Amino acid sequence: MFERMLDKFSGWFTIDMGIDLGTCNTLVAVRGQGIVLNEPSVVAVRKGTNEVLKNGQAVGMVAKEMLGKTPGSISAVRPLKDGVISDFKITEAMLAYFIHKVNGNSFIRPRVVISIPSGITAVEKRAVYDSAELAGAKRTFLIEEPVAAAIGAGLPFAEATASMIVDIGGGTTEVAVMSLADIAVCESVRVAGDDMDEAIINHMKRTYNLMIGEQTAERVKIEIGSAAPVGEETSMEVRGRDMISGLPRKTVITSEEIREALQEPVGAIIEAVTRTLERCEPELAADLVDNGIVLAGGGALLRGLDVVLKNATGLDCRVADDPLTCVARGTAIFLENIEMWKDTLESDLDL
Repeated sequence: MFERMLDKFSGWFTIDMGIDLGTCNTLVAVRGQGIVLNEPSVVAVRKGTNEVLKNGQAVGMVAKEMLGKTPGSISAVRPLKDGVISDFKITEAMLAYFIHKVNGNSFIRPRVVISIPSGITAVEKRAVYDSAELAGAKRTFLIEEPVAAAIGAGLPFAEATASMIVDIGGGTTEVAVMSLADIAVCESVRVAGDDMDEAIINHMKRTYNLMIGEQTAERVKIEIGSAAPVGEETSMEVRGRDMISGLPRKTVITSEEIREALQEPVGAIIEAVTRTLERCEPELAADLVDNGIVLAGGGALLRGLDVVLKNATGLDCRVADDPLTCVARGTAIFLENIEMWKDTLESDLDL
């Protein structure tokens, strides 16, 4: 009797959180408030252990600044790889830090909706559930990233017409055609923003014998990276370590050569889109002639990517408003209607 009354009482004050648990960044949205947290998915730990530094304070932006710069006793770790959990304990510590930062000192445990790649296995889903539960979630629901991205981009995915979303994150690219509030055809490939950074790192090694770090590669991608010639060609100065002498060195690179270096990961994304279109039902394909393709995720900001996709598919292609936060905004909108939708979600009680 007392337990039922306590559950009812806590239900009046339940906090609902939507979490975009990304390979590069984690975003948290709170029901009725929108996005309240956007931090890198990085944790600083003592080397050889899972002990997070400074009682959990070395998480997110603080930890990202340590990437590639840590002394021998500290490691800056990204606990998610290719969109899934690669280090369970560190992910749990990171989630606990983010949930506590948003939830404050409230004694009410929040209900959590977490976006996941559409192609992950049951074991990988279980890891997400367990991490959220141990991090302090009262109840955990999962929503597939393409659905959350479509909601955040304002697509009419619940109507009897085809909507196509290409969500390019840090670890995975999600390609999906949706109709009547569900996914009709989808493909998840583990090629995305991180692979673009790796392609730039490899290009610098091969062409200049220059070793650069992940953060430098990401900066190159953001500043001069492109998938197609758009606007004026530019150049930038890059600093790193000479692979022959071992000494620090700098060189100047151009946007043309970076575009060439990015051809392989961009080509893999285009192939995933065309494969998905080939599997579409004729009526859905007919709708896409009018509705086109929408790009979301951080990778959608790569200049000229919409042009390349348009040329490869013949369909109109546009970038969603604020593509970086599309999935998180989708979970926030979803949370507004969670009572109506929660029966269609996978939850921890279903496993």
